[in-house]
Amino acid sequence: MSILVTGGAGFIGANFVLDWLAQSDETVVNLDLLTYAGNRESLASLAGDTRHVFVQGDIGDATLVAHLLSKHQPRAIVNFAAESHVDRSIHGPEDFVQTNIVGSFRLLEAARAYWNGLQGEAQQGFRFLHVSTDEVYGSLGKDDPAFTETHRYAPNSPYSASKAASDHLVRAYHHTYGLPVLTTNCSNNYGPYQFPEKLIPLMIVNALAGKPLPVYGDGQQIRDWLYVTDHCSAIRRVLEAGAVGEIYNIGGWNEKPNLDIVHVVCSLLDELRPHADGTGYSEQITYVTDRPGHDRRYAIDASKIASELGWKPAETFDTGIRKTVQWYLDNPDWIAHVQSGSYREWVEKNYAGRAA
Repeated sequence: MSILVTGGAGFIGANFVLDWLAQSDETVVNLDLLTYAGNRESLASLAGDTRHVFVQGDIGDATLVAHLLSKHQPRAIVNFAAESHVDRSIHGPEDFVQTNIVGSFRLLEAARAYWNGLQGEAQQGFRFLHVSTDEVYGSLGKDDPAFTETHRYAPNSPYSASKAASDHLVRAYHHTYGLPVLTTNCSNNYGPYQFPEKLIPLMIVNALAGKPLPVYGDGQQIRDWLYVTDHCSAIRRVLEAGAVGEIYNIGGWNEKPNLDIVHVVCSLLDELRPHADGTGYSEQITYVTDRPGHDRRYAIDASKIASELGWKPAETFDTGIRKTVQWYLDNPDWIAHVQSGSYREWVEKNYAGRAA
């Protein structure tokens, strides 16, 4: 038996592959294009492990995907492959359209053809699990109830619009063709192996380098924070027992403003890696011009997955953020290797002209 994981060298995908193989002997065929955010080093511990079959390639390559499905006969596809950074989508939306919409369409077409060729129990047991985001639901007011699975879609960035489109394609392939799909919409993930363009790793990396800690606007944008291994366990549970055609929201029950997150990171660094001169890392916080169209609040109501599938997060935010900061302190080589010239150019581009 095997599963096909797309985007399995990215942040969440790599954690999922590592977590899966720590608990199962079932082979993972890992298809990843290795764009800037895909990193084979995140999977270094699997070197020589025959249960992990890595293939560099694009989900939009229909011939390649069809070959992998025919060769490995997976019982499921778990689709993590996506462009996922809102700021990058603002600067260059076309990549998001190509990967998140066109790529998802071609992957669905390949999955449909493969599934139609299966027989009996193999066909009945096959699943296509699509990993999406809470951002497809848009922005919430301060006192609005959290997103449920029936919340209307209202994406506000090129990134979230492209993910919303892929969600609709997945739904359509189930409704029209009968493809046995599952969709998960998660809140903000954090944890090991996250590319340092996102808030938490960017704050850690900049703090350790003595650089400013850029906070957009007033820093009061609220997100629900989910430790990445909790997300992985939820996906495993949905794949195992989720009802075909259903959507499951996955959240950490941890709503916090961005500024509070930055202060927590600074406090942990003060404790775990204090400055020699005794100054606090919070002195490096710098307020910068907000990004265009910045959603004010996301919040996930994860009651459905709790009541129907018995899943709940194992980590609190306090335990998860401490593990995260400690991981970055313990893995300076991984950080150094991802901070390539293209990474530095992106950071300079994104924050250029954002007056403090």
